[in-house]
Amino acid sequence: MAFHLEPVSFSELPGWSADDPAPVIASLRRCHRHATEVKPYKTGSLGISVGDLLPAFEAAGSDFSDAAAARAFFEAQFVPFRICPEEKRTGFVTAFYEPEIEVRAGPDAEFRFPFYRRPSDLVDIDDTNRPAGMDPYFVFGRRRDGRIEEFPDRRAIEEGFLSGRGLEIAYARSKVDVFFVHVQGAARLIYPDGSRRRITYAAKTGHRFSAVGKLLIDRGEIDAATVSMASIRAWLAAHADRADEVLWHNRSFIFFREAPVEEEEGLGPVAAAKVPLEPGRSLAVDRLIHTFGVPFYVASETLTHLDGGHPFGRLMLALDTGSAIVGPARGDIFTGSGDQAGELAGCVRNDAEFFIFVPRAASVRYRPQSSHG
Repeated sequence: MAFHLEPVSFSELPGWSADDPAPVIASLRRCHRHATEVKPYKTGSLGISVGDLLPAFEAAGSDFSDAAAARAFFEAQFVPFRICPEEKRTGFVTAFYEPEIEVRAGPDAEFRFPFYRRPSDLVDIDDTNRPAGMDPYFVFGRRRDGRIEEFPDRRAIEEGFLSGRGLEIAYARSKVDVFFVHVQGAARLIYPDGSRRRITYAAKTGHRFSAVGKLLIDRGEIDAATVSMASIRAWLAAHADRADEVLWHNRSFIFFREAPVEEEEGLGPVAAAKVPLEPGRSLAVDRLIHTFGVPFYVASETLTHLDGGHPFGRLMLALDTGSAIVGPARGDIFTGSGDQAGELAGCVRNDAEFFIFVPRAASVRYRPQSSHG
């Protein structure tokens, strides 16, 4: 996907002088610990490496008490570049959140729909073990009788393929709730005694993600101008007899692992960058292009409901990815946990400008304009 980077000044970032990026510095510290003590992040095709980020990571060790000091930190450590996709003028931003779902440890007449752990016969696939003729998109498959084949899809699993294997983590009241947890990739599970556990992404069947909202738009069931998570839920509730057929259109099925709720209550789940998501300051990006731990400034004139009616302009950190997040100027904002965060996330579908913050020493590699494809 061809694009180029255009150097800009900090004064050219819409709303930069009003932003308070201090929470991003706290996330930088978490990334520093993971990248140096556990495992460095893989470098995306744009070429910004953990080594490039280390000076900023190390400088982030101090606390920054106010917004001006936080902005000064980023101005000292980074050079902003506008990401300019060649096929269109702007980028596109959506949002995701962590649902909170009432569950039971075992099934009953009301709570019948399970979240599953990863099955033992689900295997990772790469170029070394992918069977001839299998779609290169598949990075998971099923090992059966010594051979690897396509894992059964959402419909097969919901019709009982995994029953009796003891893989159930907990049971929810609604199949639609389970589906949207799959879309978000994580959830907080609320048990009857008030205890809470978190489930996060562990693996998937490998099938391509297919958006049910797009399906309903294409069928004329929902207006493209007003589509949201709420409108999709409302349609599914009003057409319960057709819900399975629509949900099964998305053949991808997600498996989860259990995790504790973070000690810092306000933080989200541990995501692909292996650090907790900071609500409102974490961005899912195209992992093939970008490197985790890189800051992005996202600005959108039309996205106003996240900031009290003001145009969106906020610094965020690349901490996650997703199969629907494809392209250099494509991002998914983490809005937080619970219903209110879900209401915020469900309506975000906006054109936006994306600015990437390149570490100052590395920025010379991206001047003058560098084309990428």
